[in-house]
Amino acid sequence: MRAWTLDDFGFDNLNLREVPMPEPAAGEVLVKVSAVSLNYRDKALVDGVYAPEKMPKGLVPGADFAGVVVGTGSGVTKYSVGDRVTSHFYSTWQDGPWLPEYADHQIGGPLHGGLAEYQVIGEHAVVPTPAALTDEEAATLPIAALTPWAALREHGDIGAGDTVLVQGTGGVSIFAIQIAAALRARVIATSSSDVKLARARELGATDTINYRTTPDWAGAALELTGGRGVDLVLDVVGGDGLRDSIRAARGSGMVAVIGFLDGQSANLDLMNLLWQQTHLQGVAVGHRRAFLDLVGFLDEHAIRPVIDTVYDFDDALKAYDQLARGAFGKIVIRVG
Repeated sequence: MRAWTLDDFGFDNLNLREVPMPEPAAGEVLVKVSAVSLNYRDKALVDGVYAPEKMPKGLVPGADFAGVVVGTGSGVTKYSVGDRVTSHFYSTWQDGPWLPEYADHQIGGPLHGGLAEYQVIGEHAVVPTPAALTDEEAATLPIAALTPWAALREHGDIGAGDTVLVQGTGGVSIFAIQIAAALRARVIATSSSDVKLARARELGATDTINYRTTPDWAGAALELTGGRGVDLVLDVVGGDGLRDSIRAARGSGMVAVIGFLDGQSANLDLMNLLWQQTHLQGVAVGHRRAFLDLVGFLDEHAIRPVIDTVYDFDDALKAYDQLARGAFGKIVIRVG
């Protein structure tokens, strides 16, 4: 079969190769991959800045994928040949509190991911693909949809009448807008593009802030909430900008730290954090039980993923290039 392998860090070392077909071991299913979606994590991993010490040479990247079961190992009871399935990122995290050992079982690094024509994966590391979604749409769910769902529902308990601030219009942020709107929360979206902000309103954002024309977006969020602040900030940027996220949150509100686009460290104003009694919550995707809850919610509210561009398998490098430049919603690679 053909697969993209990361033979060393750097995009020049991401190569399309012929590799042996994997065979399912006990408890595993063999999936004919239909589609893979990309996350910022995928770029950071190739760049060598995402847990490089954990990544083996020859890794098949691609954490998020969907396809059809074409074979099963011994003892498999949950799935049969012909079933449509979608990968679960933290393959061994089924439910309950986070444990450090889960980090060694991430799909797409250090475990092989979906950027291949076929892949084996544990039967407990997939969920049934929602019948209403195509495989290309389902491939966007494992990280980009589950992460904001975990922030909004597992950690934040957001519901009607709450206020959420969402940074940007990438994959995680667009899902956050759609999910929060379906929860009947007030949604404040930020972007540097008025065109993208208009599209965010169409997806459910109730208020928008252009942070290029309004650099003090935290102050603008406070004005929009009458000085109270927002119940939950979904911070995908990281870096020192985390200070503004804390400033935008209400007293005893939460900042869900999701991304690190502007850096993996931050210089915080601890007095502001203390006075506001802000809850800082790291969110690294979620467990499989939450994923199943999410799938039911998406189905109930008829939420369809927003896909920016679909690339062919041979053009995976072009997909990564667009990932680096940015997109509105998700970038998907069609494998079948």
